[in-house]
Amino acid sequence: MRRPEPVSGIALTHPSPPRWRAMTAADLPCVLAVAAQAHPGYPEDEAVFTERLALSAQGCLCLEETGLEESGRVGGYVVSHPWLLGQVPALNSQLGALPDSADTYYIHDLALLPQLRGSGAANEVVAQLVRLARGAGFASLALAAVNGSAGFWRRHGFRETHDASLDRKLASYDDAARYMVRDLATDEGKPE
Repeated sequence: MRRPEPVSGIALTHPSPPRWRAMTAADLPCVLAVAAQAHPGYPEDEAVFTERLALSAQGCLCLEETGLEESGRVGGYVVSHPWLLGQVPALNSQLGALPDSADTYYIHDLALLPQLRGSGAANEVVAQLVRLARGAGFASLALAAVNGSAGFWRRHGFRETHDASLDRKLASYDDAARYMVRDLATDEGKPE
């Protein structure tokens, strides 16, 4: 099959793959739109995202689609911050402050629009978060796996940890929510 010839004077270009970048306050309307589409059963107020961004800007990233027609469009996000191992913030709750004695790096939310799932973007940002946590001296990462995501997190070295004291907070997400931890001390040198 013959490839089509480029139109004279017009260079054919392919859209660049999406890229992760720092989240800004101006991104919050797009972040909320992605959240509504990716996690309709887990609604959170804009104030939750605003506070997490203010408390831990380095842990809040947006996946920017860089295609020709939609350049700059947010197609995903991650919100993460230092926290306490064995504790889970309730869904749609503000933290007030980060704990001075934070001993884990907590992934609050990772969401991608359906068309970007399978693109490798989620794997890429998990690797970034592992490097961030290690660089900050944390020995672990933790999260509440929801929406059938436990398998994804297991592939990234997270293991379910059951603690009866977490049951009520996990139930604020849903009955299937699982608290998961990745021990960075035991997987030193493993790929992110």
